[in-house]
Amino acid sequence: MAFSSTLTLAPLALVLLLLGSTSAQLSTNFYASSCPQVFSAVKPVVQAAIAKEQRMGASLLRLFFHDCFVQGCDGSILLDDTPTFMGEKTAVPNNNSVRGFDVVDNIKAAVEKVCPGVVSCADILAITSRDSVVILGGPNWDVKLGRRDSTTASFSGANNNIPPPNSSLSNLISKFAAQGLSTKDMVALSGGHTIGQARCLNFRAHIYNDTDIDSSFAKTRQMNCPSTSGSGDNNLAPLDLQTPTCFDNDYYKNLINKKGLLHSDQELFNGGSTDSQVMTYSNNPSTFNSDFVTGMINMGDITPLTGSSGQIRKNCRKVN
Repeated sequence: MAFSSTLTLAPLALVLLLLGSTSAQLSTNFYASSCPQVFSAVKPVVQAAIAKEQRMGASLLRLFFHDCFVQGCDGSILLDDTPTFMGEKTAVPNNNSVRGFDVVDNIKAAVEKVCPGVVSCADILAITSRDSVVILGGPNWDVKLGRRDSTTASFSGANNNIPPPNSSLSNLISKFAAQGLSTKDMVALSGGHTIGQARCLNFRAHIYNDTDIDSSFAKTRQMNCPSTSGSGDNNLAPLDLQTPTCFDNDYYKNLINKKGLLHSDQELFNGGSTDSQVMTYSNNPSTFNSDFVTGMINMGDITPLTGSSGQIRKNCRKVN
């Protein structure tokens, strides 16, 4: 009997072993022995970049979001185009819009100094987004790590997967659901718009054509965003009027007052299914912070490359 039970257990143990090796899980202590200095290498570079330009914190947070929504959190957004390779940087949601690549280069250089060839660019984006939120006054959390870098990118994925600023509520819900994220995650993660700026190109239609907007707020924004397409397209306005460089819950208070800058922002509070969640966050900053952290962790779990998949890029802009 002992012999037969060993026989039945052995294949099971083998299956579990194989499963473990092919679907290695991310963990908060992934670099505990291989690169314990990773966090202390990253944060000063992020702090210096934000001190130089406070908007950069929002830009670094957005990089992680735009990376994870295309092929999962794999650093694909960081790859430059080459004569034989089409990256994601010139896709519509990213072109002349995503930024902070030079900061990521500086962070990668700092990490390579302390542990060469160990930490992926995908993980650097995850750590950097957390540090940016914390530095700007937002919540802290333990970042799950262990991602590896892709050797591919998806131009079409960037065009199709990232919700555009003219999205309806149903489109926002479906785009997030396609990534395995709940409507609750979507509303919480949209709170990332409590920091940063948007281009006139992306909010022009909302401030001139939509009715779900405070009229004096619309007039204020129109002063720096001409109605004619092609005129002032890159003029910037803060996504959160009150505190554009402070991570707080003012974004939701603005929505209740019909002062969302993007059409997609105001859709979260426009008589639909997410109104009550917006109300909750506007009244309870701690609930927003907690749900935002959950959303960030869930987003960081989108189809990572682990184990022997992908690579650890030496230069975040190109495959090894």
